[in-house]
Amino acid sequence: MSNPCRAWRLAWLLPAAAALLLAASPASAEEPPAPAAGPAAPIAWSSLSPMQQKVLSRYGSQWNSLPPERQQTLVHGSERWLGMSAEQRDQARERFQHFQSLPPEQRHALRSRWEKFQSLPSEEQAKVRENFHKFKQLPPERRQMLREQWHNASPAQRQEMIHQAREQRQKREGERAPLERPAKAPHPPHR
Repeated sequence: MSNPCRAWRLAWLLPAAAALLLAASPASAEEPPAPAAGPAAPIAWSSLSPMQQKVLSRYGSQWNSLPPERQQTLVHGSERWLGMSAEQRDQARERFQHFQSLPPEQRHALRSRWEKFQSLPSEEQAKVRENFHKFKQLPPERRQMLREQWHNASPAQRQEMIHQAREQRQKREGERAPLERPAKAPHPPHR
């Protein structure tokens, strides 16, 4: 990880990955859903399990007035919440509390980054996740240094960092591509 361009790319992707972490919290249930392929069907409150109704109890009295897309988002969030371990729920609560403590501009920026991430093709999302996991493996001091360098850079410097990181990635991917062998000419038949 001594390559500064790769490190810059990881630092650039950190905000999007931070939004990923927030998405695992109950806050994601309050975010607008990603655009669906077709119109969403309403979900009857009575069709929810007792555990889902408990998790979503604050919406119970207004459930029928919620748009179907919001209902589906809340149901999906409740399913995720119920599938978490106690430790995962505690972590999600902490992330949510941290998110709520941020100034409105930062919350808006995180939501925008999350929406941008959601609009990426699945391959790009996988690359972001992979880079985030690599970034998290760095020593805390290195991560902090990269964050500071990114935050202290001017917009032009950041664009240059991104450009260099993309060039380095393309170069690495080119080096990893299997060597193509020339097609063999057919052997003439033996006579």
